[in-house]
Amino acid sequence: MRKVKTYQIWVLAMAILLILAGCSSTGETEAKEKPQRPILIQGPMPIEAEKFAERLENVKVEEAGSTFEFYIGTVEGYPVIVTKTGKGTANTGAATALAIEKYNPAAIINQGTSGGHDPALNVFDIVLGERSVNIGALKTGDLAKGEGIEPTEWKPMDLMASEGSAGEDPDAENIRYYEGDKELLAAANAVKDTHTKGKVVEGTIGSADFWNNEVDRINWIHEKYGTSVEEMETASAAQISAAYDIPFLGIRILSNNKTNDGAYNPDTAAANQDYVFEVVKEYISSLSSK
Repeated sequence: MRKVKTYQIWVLAMAILLILAGCSSTGETEAKEKPQRPILIQGPMPIEAEKFAERLENVKVEEAGSTFEFYIGTVEGYPVIVTKTGKGTANTGAATALAIEKYNPAAIINQGTSGGHDPALNVFDIVLGERSVNIGALKTGDLAKGEGIEPTEWKPMDLMASEGSAGEDPDAENIRYYEGDKELLAAANAVKDTHTKGKVVEGTIGSADFWNNEVDRINWIHEKYGTSVEEMETASAAQISAAYDIPFLGIRILSNNKTNDGAYNPDTAAANQDYVFEVVKEYISSLSSK
């Protein structure tokens, strides 16, 4: 009788062990099969996206609408998606929201060319977006017909200040900055020596749907907002990324600088993508070490 009981206990113990082992194995399999969230790289125009997309492995292309293209591939085995967003804040905001909903990225980098606002920066210098700002959200003064236009008196307008009328809310007369993700900034700074055609600095990227060629206007924005460069995309991508709580960084190279007569150079777009590729590899390395 004692032997029978001992055998029954042994059988029960082995059954429990097998069940536990099966649960453990299932858990490990599920953990291994859990897909990695991709890194999303944005570029407004083909010249600002396609060179990077050429570096991807195992590429397939998906399209959405008539503007957005997604090059889906890998870098060193890690999923990376390059998207051509189209120019401007509306295209970029839409492309960012669409990509987040479709692909659930782990991080987003918006990169491309820009015009200089800081006379200390030269063509081929790169600005890491420690912060970005919408420099096109403005509230004018209250002037009657015939009283003229006073652009230097226009005030910033924070469109996220309230759900009421931003034009009537005094809290909306502030500048809203979107901070660049610290870990993405760390990865970008870690490889800045790989960019040998200019320097790499942290700064403020200003975005709006305008193209400034008036140096006095550029200087006014630079003084008002502390901008290093201007372009048409980063702040809108930063705004949508913040709404979804996705780590974000803007990386912009100066293709020209009106404040110091820096002439436009189209080769800057490719140089920036070369550098961003190194940033992505560094960031992937940091993710794998967690």
